[in-house]
Amino acid sequence: SSVQDEAVDKSNFKKCNQIAFYRRQKLLHPGKSLYRVLLDSVTLSDENVKFQIIHEENKVLLQVEIYEIEGNIFRLKIDEASPLGARYKVPDVLIKEPTTQRLFISHKEAGILVLSSVNGGYKLQVTANPFQVELQSKGETVMSMNSNGLLYFEHLQPPPSDRKPTAQNEEAASDSSKEKQEDLGLWQEKFGSFLDIKAHGPTSVGMDFSLHGYDHVYGIPQHTETLLLKNTSDGDAYRLYNLDIFGHKIHDKIGIYGSVPLLLAHKPNRTSGIFWLNSSETLVDISTKAVAEHTPSRSAAETTKQRAVPLTDVRWMSESGIIDVFLLMGPTAFDVFKQFAQLTGTQALPPLFSLGYHQCRWNYEDEQDVKAVDAGFDAHDIPYDVIWLDIEHTDGKRYFTWDKQKFQNPRKMQEHLRKKKRKLVVIVDPHIKVDPSYTLYSQAKDKGYFVKDRNGQDFEGICWPGSSCYLDFTNPEVRKWYADQFAFKTYKASTNILFVWNDMNEPSVFKGAELTMQKDAVHYNNWEHREVHNLYGFYQQMATAEGLIRRSSGKERPFVLARSFFAGSQKYGAVWTGDNTAEWSYLKISIPMLLTINMAGISFCGADVGGFIGDPEPELLVRWYQAGAYQPFFRGHSNMESKRREPWLFGEKNTQIIRKAIRERYVLLPYLYTLFYRAHTAAEPVMRSLWIEFPGKMETFDVENEYMLGNALLVHPVTEKEAKTVTVLFPGSEEIWYDFRKFKRMEDAGTVKIPVTLENIPVFQRGGTVIPLKTTAGKSTEWMIDISYELRVALDTEACAIGELYVDDGHSFQYLHKKQFLYRKFTFHKNILSSSCVDESGQYHTTCVVERVIVLGFGKQPTFVTASSKDGKKKEVVFTYDSKTSAMTLENLALSVDADWEICI
Repeated sequence: SSVQDEAVDKSNFKKCNQIAFYRRQKLLHPGKSLYRVLLDSVTLSDENVKFQIIHEENKVLLQVEIYEIEGNIFRLKIDEASPLGARYKVPDVLIKEPTTQRLFISHKEAGILVLSSVNGGYKLQVTANPFQVELQSKGETVMSMNSNGLLYFEHLQPPPSDRKPTAQNEEAASDSSKEKQEDLGLWQEKFGSFLDIKAHGPTSVGMDFSLHGYDHVYGIPQHTETLLLKNTSDGDAYRLYNLDIFGHKIHDKIGIYGSVPLLLAHKPNRTSGIFWLNSSETLVDISTKAVAEHTPSRSAAETTKQRAVPLTDVRWMSESGIIDVFLLMGPTAFDVFKQFAQLTGTQALPPLFSLGYHQCRWNYEDEQDVKAVDAGFDAHDIPYDVIWLDIEHTDGKRYFTWDKQKFQNPRKMQEHLRKKKRKLVVIVDPHIKVDPSYTLYSQAKDKGYFVKDRNGQDFEGICWPGSSCYLDFTNPEVRKWYADQFAFKTYKASTNILFVWNDMNEPSVFKGAELTMQKDAVHYNNWEHREVHNLYGFYQQMATAEGLIRRSSGKERPFVLARSFFAGSQKYGAVWTGDNTAEWSYLKISIPMLLTINMAGISFCGADVGGFIGDPEPELLVRWYQAGAYQPFFRGHSNMESKRREPWLFGEKNTQIIRKAIRERYVLLPYLYTLFYRAHTAAEPVMRSLWIEFPGKMETFDVENEYMLGNALLVHPVTEKEAKTVTVLFPGSEEIWYDFRKFKRMEDAGTVKIPVTLENIPVFQRGGTVIPLKTTAGKSTEWMIDISYELRVALDTEACAIGELYVDDGHSFQYLHKKQFLYRKFTFHKNILSSSCVDESGQYHTTCVVERVIVLGFGKQPTFVTASSKDGKKKEVVFTYDSKTSAMTLENLALSVDADWEICI
């Protein structure tokens, strides 16, 4: 939610060339670096290799540290050898200090130092003059650093002696030098009417990386952009700076609500990642070109065949901090995801209800409205789990309170929802209304918990409540205090079905520079806002999740949705793509946006179904529900100015189609929940770009109109108005694909035109997989606990299939502390479908049974089918066989989910 007239105006936001540190760094052109290694400074320890580099002109010494971290990760840190004061190093994002492996010097000659890893697979070649580092795997260069000479490091300096803080002195400075200073924005920087005073002067850092053999790069969310990162030209870099941009335009490299400084590069035989750990404003330049490969030719005839090899140069530029970069060497995409998770943590396991459908709007008016909407879902037989309350539910935008007129008995309202087995989410934003009679404000003020302005006063900005102060979540004491506000006794009328939505946490400041906080505002430990900006929302979500866990004495999983995020936000909950618009183009761009966020470790993400701003035509709304049903976070949301759009308001036909889409989602939950367990334990993204599943197939590398949900489902949302057909790419010539609803095997491979109606969107199951489903949908996830299972077995070319099912209580931490879970594996091999246990340490009793099995692509009608349980009891199974689709259905099975059994066909 944002103030529209203010936010749509693009002049509120900077273009790259209006950013001083970008202009300064761009004065350094590719060429020979002025840094050289002082080879006599090299020291080795168990932890790292250290040496100093010197800048030939300014003679400033930098300390370089190189680490090898177990699991094919290298870390490069560059800081000043003896800075005037400490430089900011990002805390709390890495889950622990990574375990290092000793590097040794395997070769040293004039001007070259070769470091080898103990496992022998990787070598780091450090060239002394000019300083550069090459990372090689089995003799092949995968990545090089500073090979374009763009290492940039502004050391801390004392303020210029003639610079007095008075305005007169500044005026008196000679015009030409003043303009020059101004233009470089060294000690202060203007933007519109805003003046940013830089207490520590210029502290920008940057570095270039060359990715050898790669011309496909991905990642660095969040932008309203294509999946494949584009080449940037001057002034058009990808920007990582969390901003509240209402109705952000499409195909724009400006940073929006969240930032994850992780970039992935992929080529058919390898995936690599660069994780640039810096929370200040960051810009990324990308340039891909083909370079001639110098292969020694065996004959003159061969020289003409010199092949061009792609090379991608990536230049990272940050306003402040140090250089701290992790090189994730894969070699597969799944390895890179694990490596990133090893550093920043995996996706939190969501409570099951939060994978259901969420109904939100700005705003549901009052208790009666909430009851009516809740009843509407039952009356129209549409499942849903959660109803949401936006800012109007509070007493004058004071968070943790209720509007006394509209919500007179919130506890009773929650009891009503609880009886229906449903939940409530309320909004809790980071800005606090300036009002001495508001306990939260007065407590925070007395304790000094607000961010300060550059003069040491509490920073004040305008937000929803009017004049507001902003809690300093970078302070651990503030986070603890904030978490305590969620205690049932403190948060009046909150109950254990109430969960939380953190919005506006970029932070959004309505009349601020770029609608956010001044960079010279001051946080805990005297760090300026510029150092920590991209962490602000990350820290609020962390504190909120902690509060929800603590209010249940550590027993219950939290659910927190946040708009702003950083690397590691996956540990605390879900995110969404913010204030999108009810237009077809926004439905279309939401797919690459979500795929990019998934790649950056945050599986639990979604886009507002229907578009937040404006009124979707019914067809667009239907298509958005159909897409959202097959995406991780599924929430309908709309703006205050939008017309009401509960799913039954668009005529019987549309209600019926939306009902069908939502019910499909609920039936699919066992599969989705299992995928989230994999994300939580093995860092596998839930929603995957095609190339992740088909890394060797070049034709998948830029596909962004379809995706894999887990490894088993191919989803192709319809994003064109009045579409009669869609063009689907079926990747992999050796793969078999089945229509998920009609069970029919798709005859053609490659790119195929598929007819579509408004009824549904194309979804296909991949041969070789088993998908667990519920046999029917219920009113909400909690109503479905005892509903039986169906297994959808899709055979591959070898007539085999394999799949998994994860089950636990869906809400507590018992799966972790008491190992209360079931993790089962289903295998179809040699005409036997068997159920076995994947993880013997887990125990969870359920009366649920597998009632139905459908085998797709079963060649011929069987004569008879038997099921036998562990105790050897055999019984004959009733089956039907459809020779048109080659699908065989086994019914009335009653096989325990928690026992071993097999079905012989």
